[in-house]
Amino acid sequence: MPQPCPPSPPIQPRPLGARYPLGAPLGALPPAEPAAWHQEGLAQFQLQGAFFRPDSRPARDLGILAAVLYKQQTGRLRVLETMAGCGIRSLRYGLEAGADWVWTNDGNGDLAPLLRANLERNLGSDRYRLTQERAAQPLAHCCAHQDFFDLIDIDAFGRAAPFMAAAVGAVAMNGLIYLTGTDARVLAGRAPETSLRAYGVCARIHPSCQEQGLRLLIGGLWQQAAARGFGLAPVFSYFGGQTYRVMVRLLPRLDPPSRRSPYGFLGHCHDCGEYQAIAWRKLSRAVCKYHEPPRPLTLSGPLWLGPLHDAEFVTQMADQAQRWQWDQLTPLLQTMAAEAHLPPYHFPLGELGRRGKLDPPKRDTLIQALRAEGHEASPTHISAQAFKTTASLHRCIELAQAGLG
Repeated sequence: MPQPCPPSPPIQPRPLGARYPLGAPLGALPPAEPAAWHQEGLAQFQLQGAFFRPDSRPARDLGILAAVLYKQQTGRLRVLETMAGCGIRSLRYGLEAGADWVWTNDGNGDLAPLLRANLERNLGSDRYRLTQERAAQPLAHCCAHQDFFDLIDIDAFGRAAPFMAAAVGAVAMNGLIYLTGTDARVLAGRAPETSLRAYGVCARIHPSCQEQGLRLLIGGLWQQAAARGFGLAPVFSYFGGQTYRVMVRLLPRLDPPSRRSPYGFLGHCHDCGEYQAIAWRKLSRAVCKYHEPPRPLTLSGPLWLGPLHDAEFVTQMADQAQRWQWDQLTPLLQTMAAEAHLPPYHFPLGELGRRGKLDPPKRDTLIQALRAEGHEASPTHISAQAFKTTASLHRCIELAQAGLG
C-alpha cells in the first residue's frame, strides 16, 4: 500500500472566526466488528449501509494529492466536507494529507453513530467536528462567521448549482473548492431548458459534450467569484465516465479588463464538425468560417473557455503520486498536464472516421502527425478515443485520408 509523506509539524490554529466544540457526541458508538471494517489508503472505515463507490477512488486520490501540496505550500489545511456519506474523504484528508482540522457533515442523521465511529478510529476527538445538517448550512455558517476553510469538498449527488455561491463564500482566499456534479444529462447538453434553469447556461449536445460539463461547472464557480470581485482558476478537472469533478482555487482579484475573459461561449457547426470559442462581443457574428456563405453555429454557454487544469500544479501532483508509488495515477496526471492549455473542446476518433468516411487511425499516430506539422496535439483524459489539437477537424481528416502524411 502506498505510504504518504510524513505529516507536517503542527501549527497554531488560524485566528479567524470561532472555534468549534471538538468531536461533539452525536450518538453511541456502534459495535466494532472486525469483519465490518474496510480500508482505502490509510483509512479504516465501516459502511453499514452508507453510500460508498469504490470506483470513485481516483477522484478521491486526486483530492488528496492536491490537499497534500496545499499543506506543503501554505503550512495549514482546514477541510470542510459537506456530504460525507461514510466519511472516507474526511478520513483520508486527515490521515494522508495531514489536515489540521476536519469538519465532517452529512444531512442524514442516521449516519451519526457510523461517522463518529469512523472518525474516532482514525483521527481522534481533537481533530474533527461532526454535524448532521443540510449541506448549505455549514457553508452559510462559515460565511456568516468569516471562518473560511482551506479546502471545501462538496461531493454533490445531482446538481451542483445550489452550492456554488455558498462554496465561494466559505472558502479561504487562495483556498480550494472541490465540486462534484452527477446530473450528466443536463451537463452534457441533453436538457438545455433544465440547464438554463439550474445553471443559467444553455448547454447543447455535441461531440465534446463531456468536456462541456466540466467547463460548465468551472464557469458557474467563476461567475460566482467574479460577482464578489474575486478571481478563480482551475486546479484540475476530472471526468470519470459518470461524474464531473472540478477543483478550483479562489484568487484575490479578477484579471484586468484588458485581458480576454475566459468566460464565453462554445460554438459548434453540426454541418462540418468544427468548433470555435466565441467571446460575448462577437455573439452576433457567430458563424462557421469553413462555409461559404457562412452558416450559424450552435452555441453552448456561457462557460469556462480557459485551461482545464493548472499544468504546473498537476505536474507536482504527478511527482507526489510517484513518491507515494501511486503508479495508476501517473498516466492520468501526465495527460492532464499535456491537455491543459489546448482549445476548449476535443475530437472523438469516431467523429473523424464518420465525417471522413474512413477507418480512424490510432490516436497516438494521429497526434504525432499533427505535431510534425507544427500543431499542438494531445490525448485527453476524458476519453481514450478522443484527442485535443489546435488543428481543425478538416485538417485531421485530410491527414487521415492521406495516410497521415
